[in-house]
Amino acid sequence: MSANIHPSAIVSETAKLGEGVEIGPFCIVDGDVELGDGVRLISHVSISGHTKIGAGCVIYPHASLGHPPQDFKYKGEETWLRIGERNTIREYVTMHPGTGVGRKETVIGHDGFFMVGTHVAHDCVVGNKVVLSNHAVLGGYSVVEDQVILGGYTGVVQFCRIGRQAFVNAMSLLTKDVIPYGAAGGNYAHLEGLNLVGLKRRGHSREAIKELRTAYRLLFAEEGSFSERLEDVAGVYVNNPAVMEIVEFIRAEPKRSICMPHD
Repeated sequence: MSANIHPSAIVSETAKLGEGVEIGPFCIVDGDVELGDGVRLISHVSISGHTKIGAGCVIYPHASLGHPPQDFKYKGEETWLRIGERNTIREYVTMHPGTGVGRKETVIGHDGFFMVGTHVAHDCVVGNKVVLSNHAVLGGYSVVEDQVILGGYTGVVQFCRIGRQAFVNAMSLLTKDVIPYGAAGGNYAHLEGLNLVGLKRRGHSREAIKELRTAYRLLFAEEGSFSERLEDVAGVYVNNPAVMEIVEFIRAEPKRSICMPHD
């Protein structure tokens, strides 16, 4: 089955279209764009640049993907936007490619849900099954790991990292990193505890959650320095994958500040 292109759509001869692609009214596909099998552009979608979109993605009206990044350092160099499979990209979403001074690419994983008006800036890395609620925005170079949920109108400042299965409350301003499994919120955002609802929904056992909570309390206790408590936690829970994921997340970027309780 070949692509189905509405007569009012404009599709560049250089675009590569997979089987069963649907391009609706008034869409523009310009540049070195590749649309995987079954991609649907509902209407009024604009895709440009070196952009690759994986199979099964559905993109709604007025989304803008692959146009030049909003960065004064960008000088027109060849950079990429790579979007994985089965993502839902709703109205007015914007996603920009990388810059020559950054990663040179922006990467989106699979099975994401990007609600109305969300923005993924240049050089970001977004994992699988990530949810950006309405008007949540990622600054350049942000890293959002798998299964993260950002509440509506959340702002994430450049270079921030958000660990796997973390949750950030609506209308938060995030200027520091959020640990895996953490729940953060506020302006500026602070750590509010663990994402207990998410842990339960994703099948973590009661025993695993209890042990994770105990490790959390030790890590963020008042006694001693944070670095000392981090090493204590690593020693006690060396055989606990979830706890060690938090430890390694912090160790990976020792110069980065992380959200703390009530900071």
